Amino acid sequence: MLDPRLFRADLDDIKEQLKRRSFEFDSAYYSELESSRKAVQVKTQELQNERNSRSKAIGQAKAKGEDVQPLLDQVQDLGDQLKAAETELSEIQEKMTVLMEGIPNILDETVPDGKSEDFNVEINRWGDIPEFTFEAKDHVDLGSRKGMGFELGAKIAGARFVVLKGHIARLQRAIIQLMLDTHVSEHGYNETYVPFLVNAESLRGTGQLPKFEADLFKVSHDPAFYLIPTAEVPVTNIVRDVIVEAKEMPLKFVCHSPCFRSEAGAYGRDVRGMIRQHQFEKVEIVQIVRPEDSQAAHEELTGHAEVILKKLKLPYRKMLLCAGDTGFSSAKTYDLEVWLPGQKAYREISSCSNFKDFQARRLQARWRNPETGKPELVHTLNGSGLAAGRTLIAVMENYQDAEGNIQIPDALLPYMGGVQLI
Repeated sequence: MLDPRLFRADLDDIKEQLKRRSFEFDSAYYSELESSRKAVQVKTQELQNERNSRSKAIGQAKAKGEDVQPLLDQVQDLGDQLKAAETELSEIQEKMTVLMEGIPNILDETVPDGKSEDFNVEINRWGDIPEFTFEAKDHVDLGSRKGMGFELGAKIAGARFVVLKGHIARLQRAIIQLMLDTHVSEHGYNETYVPFLVNAESLRGTGQLPKFEADLFKVSHDPAFYLIPTAEVPVTNIVRDVIVEAKEMPLKFVCHSPCFRSEAGAYGRDVRGMIRQHQFEKVEIVQIVRPEDSQAAHEELTGHAEVILKKLKLPYRKMLLCAGDTGFSSAKTYDLEVWLPGQKAYREISSCSNFKDFQARRLQARWRNPETGKPELVHTLNGSGLAAGRTLIAVMENYQDAEGNIQIPDALLPYMGGVQLI
């Protein structure tokens, strides 16, 4: 959520900044609500002061032996008016909250303009695209006889599910273990286990609710639970309503979890294989930092995700997302896109974002600034370090041979129990 003071200070500037996202902010409606809020708030304060004054007069009248009934009637009437004004103010504030929760984050000034992914900017590439002497297969063809079962997943659950067995299942587990070991031992993250079901408040805190409810799996329960779309949600909520001491900053968490997405907005896209599933595995890295450190932390966190790709010797490119392709809550995002020989294309394998104080304001996640002694909002960042299923796909396709076998990358051999070839 954006700072309401920004709107009060320069509404036109905020409106122009939001246009970069093609988001049309209804400034007239906002101004109407804000004007009503101010008027009713003043009225409420005046009624409160008047009731307090009359209540004091009752005590004075009693002390003089005067008839206090007229004053009691006045206080009762003022109380009824105050209650009605407080109800009106609460309703206006609720409308204001709904409006503010639907407004995306302000983009960092370094984010390029553009309305779609076609305007994303390539920062750099790493690794050599493999040159095969044969027609490269995709992961579906490679995995069909090696324990990757899409038909079985569909039988058990439905479309966009898969069953992994044998060495393929172990290969995904090895990939996850490599990621966790690297981020914990080399990058200093604190390994974290979290619930895979969360409440609505947690999703509201990180920006998935109310805007993206259609993308979530909601569990029939009272109160409602939601399956997590990413470990970002429960991990970032660790600092909800918390004041972190300066000496504890930065907080760095890594978490492996399943992720669940309805893919409501992706109908008909990537229906073949594991690219877009309802259930998938991911290793998430999260940082909670001081505001002045978030830009450097964003570069660092993205670099940590890149290390995994380099260890696996998977060719990739780093993209800076344009205004129209940057997520709702993010101020700036880098995508890492890995090369998939089966598709002859780069595909996203990690998205690393700096949210600045957008999530923190919703979460009331703060740190105590030692210079002022006062709590201030933290900055939050996260990224995939990496998406395990897509990494599995990339390993299978980049390490295939003419017979359809898959060579195990050197970095994964310690986790494969002696298996070098699938």
